[in-house]
Amino acid sequence: MNAASLPIIRLKPSANARAIRHGFPWAYDNEIVTDRRTRALAPGSIAVLEDANRAPLGLAAVNPGSRIFCRMLDRDPEAEIDAAWFEARLAAALAHRERLHDAPFYRLVHAEADGLPGVVIDRFGDTAVIQPNAAWADARIDLLAEALARVTGVGTIVMNGTGRARGLEGLTEETRLIRGEAGAPIPVPMNGATYMADVTGGQKTGLFYDQRPNHAFAARLAQGAAVLDVFSHVGGFALACLAAGAERALAVDGSEPALALAREGAERMGMESRLETRRGDAFAALEALAGEEARFGVVICDPPAFAPSKPALEKGLRAYERVARLAAPLVAPGGYLVLCSCSHAADLDRFRAACQRGIGRAGRSAQLVHTGFAGPDHPLMPQLAESGYLKALFYRLLP
Repeated sequence: MNAASLPIIRLKPSANARAIRHGFPWAYDNEIVTDRRTRALAPGSIAVLEDANRAPLGLAAVNPGSRIFCRMLDRDPEAEIDAAWFEARLAAALAHRERLHDAPFYRLVHAEADGLPGVVIDRFGDTAVIQPNAAWADARIDLLAEALARVTGVGTIVMNGTGRARGLEGLTEETRLIRGEAGAPIPVPMNGATYMADVTGGQKTGLFYDQRPNHAFAARLAQGAAVLDVFSHVGGFALACLAAGAERALAVDGSEPALALAREGAERMGMESRLETRRGDAFAALEALAGEEARFGVVICDPPAFAPSKPALEKGLRAYERVARLAAPLVAPGGYLVLCSCSHAADLDRFRAACQRGIGRAGRSAQLVHTGFAGPDHPLMPQLAESGYLKALFYRLLP
């Protein structure tokens, strides 16, 4: 389809067209001139977006049922969203990751930051998992998968259509195998540890690559120490710390399948005797450990997004404060407390303030020794604050 045959979507005069010209990737529903024609467009349609003066801004993916009405795909209104277009975007993303990593285990596509709005692709060797979290990508999943196979050579591709983002787009939840075979969990080498990724039944794509540099920094602090990893998933921090010489680690999570994968990873590393797991509610586990007078040289808390949106921000900040208050007493004098947030709505300043309140209310004093973010295979789009979601605060608790 060429631009002349595509529908046209126009911004209201009050909309900030300059922001889009300068790289902001979205236009919201209250910024669009809507009529019967625009409201009738199928979710995932491609349209030419114009400013209020009818000057084209580029090609956009449209979803009249979403708060994000338009997602910018290409600044060239004459571009064609075809197989060659997908291959070019994927090849550019792959070139960056191949400079970063000597093995094919990484986030290959990080949504808007890689020019594929709403699309996440994680690679696990010969397997790739696609999360099409926007209607335009969901409608073109087979075309995207074919391009992915041609560019990377992967033999297995899984579509993971789960999560809150799809609900906001009006998409149903669905996980299916697009090509190849997917069965047993995949061993993933990272920071000297071995992680087991369940790409068909695990959380998100099966593993959280974004914490890789923070796992490595925590591991530097953990040599010879006892480590507590709360909200551990498949043992992200615990296994990295064991690989770096931690004396022992306790992994706490609410999911028994995730803990089973953590134990399998430790077994493959030959460190199963040094890993203990405990299934249960994280807050209850922190309180129980305090009652046991347990102490650890390094305590890490990496919870799910407590503030996934602005309306949930205040409640989420209180939850982060509570985590810090319950975790701080478990840190041995001179030990380290690592507090993480993957909530984009909680910016760094507010998250840090909540953590410091919690540490103070636990009666502890702390030095902030390091602030970590997502790894470079999760590039940040400067115009989109939501792409800089991950924060990790490393505190040393004073004697």
